[in-house]
Amino acid sequence: MTEPLASLLTALDLTDTGARTSEDIFTGPSQWMPLGRVFGGQVLAQSIMAATRTVDSERHIHSMHGYFLRPGDVNLPITFSVDRIHDGRSFSTRRTQAYQSGLPILSMIASFQDEDEGFDHQVPMPTGIPDPESLPNSAATLENVEHPVAQYWASERPFDMRHVPSPIYLTVEGEHVAHQAVWFRTIDALPDDPELHRAALAYASDYTIMEPVMRRHGVAWATPGLKAASLDHAMWWHRYARVDEWLLYVQESPSASGGRGLALGRIFSRDGRLVASVAQESMVRVPAPR
Repeated sequence: MTEPLASLLTALDLTDTGARTSEDIFTGPSQWMPLGRVFGGQVLAQSIMAATRTVDSERHIHSMHGYFLRPGDVNLPITFSVDRIHDGRSFSTRRTQAYQSGLPILSMIASFQDEDEGFDHQVPMPTGIPDPESLPNSAATLENVEHPVAQYWASERPFDMRHVPSPIYLTVEGEHVAHQAVWFRTIDALPDDPELHRAALAYASDYTIMEPVMRRHGVAWATPGLKAASLDHAMWWHRYARVDEWLLYVQESPSASGGRGLALGRIFSRDGRLVASVAQESMVRVPAPR
């Protein structure tokens, strides 16, 4: 298994401390990142795994709402405190707080449900999207860029990301529109654990969701003085899918104001099933022109 994927699996394999008061306590490592801040998707996925550990195995996560409170430090482990808020006949609710040095860095509430029958419909998957095999991956785009962040994105992420129409790492090509699509999958096969795939889907959902805000205003990740950070993140799991198979992440930004931008996303399997929906508000600031 490649090192980036092994790192992801290590991060999601939390340690149960055995402490049982009013909460369940788990700990997990922080993955290395070139700027020293923990990747938000990592903390989301770990918080989901912590909550999942406290729920009956027949119940699966169907929604989560989280707030990023402080930047995490990659040099420190993370403690996850899970509060078993409610267990009903069909649903369970959990609150997970992620801590470093005694301070919360993420607060999340998640809901789990038994498998159940009911209405079934979905919006269709967009048509006319190029196949992922026809698109360049991040390594092809960034391999000759010497910046450490570029090198990390090129070869150290556990996911293969392929943008439609093109990535905004260095420049924003084409029309400045508030929408884009991204094909993604893990760079190698994952174990068959469905809960691991659900958590890894949340991990990947945080990579590019703020980019429609930036694309609309012609702001690339390499823009000097750019300050961007996720503020909150919501996600709904509709249908199960493996994240080591190609998934299409269709994204749009309906609004940006006050230094914040809202982005919405839909994740489809390659055969057209709507797998999940995502919403995130982010802080995006660029220096005023002189």
